[in-house]
Amino acid sequence: MTTLREIHGTPVFMCAADGEPIAGEQDALDLIGDAGYQGARWVAVPAERFDDAFFELRTRVAGDIVQKFVNYRMGLVVLGDISRHTAESPALRDFVRECNRGGQTWFLADETEFAARLRERPQR
Repeated sequence: MTTLREIHGTPVFMCAADGEPIAGEQDALDLIGDAGYQGARWVAVPAERFDDAFFELRTRVAGDIVQKFVNYRMGLVVLGDISRHTAESPALRDFVRECNRGGQTWFLADETEFAARLRERPQR
């Protein structure tokens, strides 16, 4: 079940850990549409909801999904432990580090860390 929550004045579409896997662009578009309809500015997705291909950069799944969120000006946060994926891929570690430097896509440990980042970030 998804819920809309306000975190530090920012509407966030919170996805449940259970549910259909997010495996491609259409899944991203569906999330963006649902979130936008409810007035969200960010979508928070538990890492386990992503198909494993998302974490294999050579598949381009992550790039395609992230690009959809950028195109629609919707923030994306991947919540949870992805260390098993980053341990296997220096490229993924670099991708995560670069995303976390920006203000559009974040890979964070949990909702507490996400709330702290939103608090520090100026409203847009």
